[in-house]
Amino acid sequence: MVAKLQAEYNVEVDWRPYYLRPDTPPEGMDLPDYIQRARANGSEERLAQMAAANGMKFKSTERIYNTRLAHEATEYAREHGKLLEFHHAVFQKVYGEGLDISNWDILRRAAQETGLDADEMQAEVESGTYTEVVRMQVYEAQRIGVQGVPTYVMNNRYAVVGAQPYEVFLQVIERIRQDAEKR
Repeated sequence: MVAKLQAEYNVEVDWRPYYLRPDTPPEGMDLPDYIQRARANGSEERLAQMAAANGMKFKSTERIYNTRLAHEATEYAREHGKLLEFHHAVFQKVYGEGLDISNWDILRRAAQETGLDADEMQAEVESGTYTEVVRMQVYEAQRIGVQGVPTYVMNNRYAVVGAQPYEVFLQVIERIRQDAEKR
């Protein structure tokens, strides 16, 4: 969907980290009961339908994964001009294949798929090169009121929270156009 917006509306896309569950231990954690109950009631059917409509596979995760390494590896990808490609590969690993992105084997595979040096990426992340950058970006997200993922901030003014249909983004783009015409 993001690629479609970029192609049709010449929008800039920048991915920033946010910890939905900052208390997640490095090894991850079991899904809370309320998520398991929601899934049993069909909460993910809409996500699967949206994924299919966009030509993607969707697989429910079985645990909550710690995303710190993935966020820091994404900063490595940003620095090496592969942010969007790496983000897409990691997204597919989680939501298309149900894989644990706190696992270096998975992140290394995403790096290789996007033409990044997996050894260098792992060494840089493990040395703490991107820890402070990610911490500050998460702080900024909290400061502006982000509480869910994904959150799309459009024109530094409008937020679209959660997996939403393409039409929701079109409505926000139209609102931005109307705002510009009033100026």
